[in-house]
Amino acid sequence: MSTITQVKTYDFRFPTSQTLSGSDAMNPDPDYSSAYVEIHTDADDGIKGVGFVFTIGRGNDVVCTAIDSMAQALIGRNVEEMLDDMRIAWDLFVHDSQLRWLGPEKGVEHMAIGAVLSALWDIKAKRAGKPLWLMLSEMEPEELVSTLDFRYLSDALRPEEAIEILREGNKGKQERIQHLLEVGYPGYSTAPGWLGYSDEKMVALAKEETEVKGFRQIKLKVGQNIDDDLRRLALAREAIGPDVRLAVDANQVWDVPQAIEWINRFHEFDLAWVEEPTNPDDVIGHATIARAINPIKVATGEQMQSRILYKQYLQTNAFGIMQIDATRVAGPQEIILEYLLAKKFNKPVCPHAGGVGLCEAVCQFAMFDYVSVSGTMDGRMIEYVDNQHEHFVNPVRIRDGNYVAPTAPGNGAEMTLETAEKYLYRG
Repeated sequence: MSTITQVKTYDFRFPTSQTLSGSDAMNPDPDYSSAYVEIHTDADDGIKGVGFVFTIGRGNDVVCTAIDSMAQALIGRNVEEMLDDMRIAWDLFVHDSQLRWLGPEKGVEHMAIGAVLSALWDIKAKRAGKPLWLMLSEMEPEELVSTLDFRYLSDALRPEEAIEILREGNKGKQERIQHLLEVGYPGYSTAPGWLGYSDEKMVALAKEETEVKGFRQIKLKVGQNIDDDLRRLALAREAIGPDVRLAVDANQVWDVPQAIEWINRFHEFDLAWVEEPTNPDDVIGHATIARAINPIKVATGEQMQSRILYKQYLQTNAFGIMQIDATRVAGPQEIILEYLLAKKFNKPVCPHAGGVGLCEAVCQFAMFDYVSVSGTMDGRMIEYVDNQHEHFVNPVRIRDGNYVAPTAPGNGAEMTLETAEKYLYRG
């Protein structure tokens, strides 16, 4: 038997605002940051579990404090008991009424819970000697579903339906695992699209990302000035040609009527989707926009705070592309539920990534989905931006526009503290 001996947090902040990397209409000067947590045990295997929450600067300390506030509930806990039944850890935090009061089941505390749960799943995968995506894919459907919380979801997805989805996913699983290891998973690039970039820099990056790195889709930020958007979209479409997909992202800057008017001026650019056109909590607003801008698709999800919002978006057909984020909700169990919901409602998932550690973390879930849930990569891809990967023990790799499948044990989120500590925030 081993026990948890220490929970340690780090407040890392990278000065991306200096280059305007990450800039968009809503967030003009983000400093990409990570509220990073390690869980240590007294086992002699030397394994530590890591998790994190991605933020964009101020407030990162608030998330670290939220994680610290949960630490005492873990110290001295039996590690094997928790790893054998991951629902114990979920219930310990998500069903804590005093933590829940601060959400409920959303916001800073919920994201902090996600970091802690991710770190526990990281220990479980490392002890199994497998990357998280493969360990999840090899779990028996009944075992995996037993870790999930279907409260508030039974009108859309029941446990027995989830088990059946995963059983169906067992068919052809080994072939998909092999295909993933050989080919990887499609990515798309947001590197050219930051709103603070000049036209020249945007065009040069658009060509580099598609012609050199092999991405088959790029994304531009929009929503600050309509004339600038039209000019930049025309330049981008000319740079990449007609066969590369082009998406746009407004980062919630519009209200509903403005979104409809603005987006309907983009039809000539053959857009793959428009992302986050309005407030992420506005289900009906997104549904209204989706009907009004057809055939351009609405994509959203990176700032949806719970599985309950995903359920409502799917029930109302409020988007064409479902997005998820690796650190917005309460860890792997809630993310798995999001993918199961997407399968039930037949919606493709294209995860949000690009921030510190998001590429490393979210590719694990997209690959699990391909192997065990959706069984397809059609219409699916993971966002990619080349930011801060050098600080990770096992950084993601891109080959011909595809994410190379991770093979190292764990969730991929472990950082090399020797380099990252240069960016430790000291107040």
